[in-house]
Amino acid sequence: MARLRAPRHRFPHTLLLVVSLGLFMSCQNSANSFSDKDVFRYNEFRNVTSLDPAFARNPQNIWPVNQIFNGLVQLDHTLEVQPDIAKAWTLSEHGLEYLFHLRDDVFFHESPVFGSEGTRKVVAADFVYSFDRLRDSKLAAPGGWVMQNVDSYEAIDKHQLRIRLRKPYPAFLGLLSMRYCSVVPKEAVIQLGAQFRSNPIGTGPFQFQFWEEDVKLVLRKNPLFFEKDSLGQPLPYLEAVAIQFIPDIQSEFMLFLQGKLDFLNSLDSSYKDELLTATGKLQPKYESKVNLQVGPYLNTEYIGIYLESENPAIQSLAIRKALSLGLDREKLVLYLRNNIGFPATQGFIPKGLPGHNDNHNSIYDPVEARQLVRDYKEQTGKPPKLRLATDANYLDICQYIQREVEKIGIQMQIDLMPTASLRQAKSSGKLELFRASWIADYPDAENYLGLYYSKNFSPGGPNYTHYSNSQFDQWFEEAYRIKDNLQRAQRYQQMDSLMLAQNPVIPIYYDQAIRFLQKNIKGLPMNPINILELKRVKKE
Repeated sequence: MARLRAPRHRFPHTLLLVVSLGLFMSCQNSANSFSDKDVFRYNEFRNVTSLDPAFARNPQNIWPVNQIFNGLVQLDHTLEVQPDIAKAWTLSEHGLEYLFHLRDDVFFHESPVFGSEGTRKVVAADFVYSFDRLRDSKLAAPGGWVMQNVDSYEAIDKHQLRIRLRKPYPAFLGLLSMRYCSVVPKEAVIQLGAQFRSNPIGTGPFQFQFWEEDVKLVLRKNPLFFEKDSLGQPLPYLEAVAIQFIPDIQSEFMLFLQGKLDFLNSLDSSYKDELLTATGKLQPKYESKVNLQVGPYLNTEYIGIYLESENPAIQSLAIRKALSLGLDREKLVLYLRNNIGFPATQGFIPKGLPGHNDNHNSIYDPVEARQLVRDYKEQTGKPPKLRLATDANYLDICQYIQREVEKIGIQMQIDLMPTASLRQAKSSGKLELFRASWIADYPDAENYLGLYYSKNFSPGGPNYTHYSNSQFDQWFEEAYRIKDNLQRAQRYQQMDSLMLAQNPVIPIYYDQAIRFLQKNIKGLPMNPINILELKRVKKE
């Protein structure tokens, strides 16, 4: 997702340009001196930590892993589940047993780990091994949670895989599309051990070439890839993908403007007005040079409230409601995000997911907000004082919220923290209020409502607010048994409204994905989870 970011550390521009050009040329030379039209080039300023799909927990890891690996199923650009290595599947009447039928033409990338043959076909036992690996406590893979509702799995033969669930789970196929569930070859993991993270072997459209950590990563076209386009032409079209790791986001912007990067997925606050108008359109001077892509993104930005805080203002439902009523979300999106995104006035579930509520339930009413605060002062004899924690990337948004709530009589202090410290403090319940975002792991609203299920209390789960409601929990558990998609979406709306009536969170905005492309890039699809899909990309 492209986020509006606070300015990062700066380096002398001359030195940065020399280093950046050197890295770019090195990447190009490493890709066997392909012509420019053969290589897709982008920068990842957040860096990559692992190319092992079991550790693909964030976008910077997921994007290259998505080029290298495949799973049983995949999502199309509308988030509908489509076949991948599984060409078809059936679900039992009771909703507990899936039978997957696998393709017989999928090969692993060529590698010495396969001996003199150089490669072999994927079989059902490879998925059994890959799922076992996710469950291995010694590996401690962050993706292990995707198997928590799986009772068992077995290879019936080479091309049939059976998975049994502990309880019906309508979102299961979407869960299987995550890169955690990619197939890996046992030979490679055993022979390479911990080095598999930096020498991955998969089945995807691109195969690993080399990785100089903190500098560059190069992937090459997989000549054995099984997918073809509608005309029968083998995919992918590109010969290579070159990823740089330049940490300074302004230098990334400079390289893109110079045509040395094909794709820009970040929108730093230091240059957002250079590229975009106040209403989110491409500036006229770039219309002939750059293509702008904007689309829905399953991400809700919000302020979380730790309900077990000892601060009496936090315990007051009136003050929590005042926080929501006193926030002008439309102005925030317009002025701080150049109109990229939508004001979150319709619940916690974002636009684009069944269960999103089209009715407004978070309105802007500063008059009522001020009255709620005055009533609180009269009852307690004290003004409400709150502390809001954030990291540098969202300081401007939190300062805006601080100014807004001060207008209605709430005193707010902002605590600026390193991202890692903020994440830890949020999980351990040490923060009164915290700025956070929830990005969909899989395309089902259950992914969002799980944040308010009482059995998911942090630090063991993602319920960072410690919201608890017996009716909510009952509906959450019943939703697993609702087979009809429309009925399940209606139940999700009920749960969303019930939760927000207590204001454990203040939704701020629903995000949008925004990308800038060079004019010669064709075939790069947008999707609501902002996965980078390069197998059909062409450079003209």
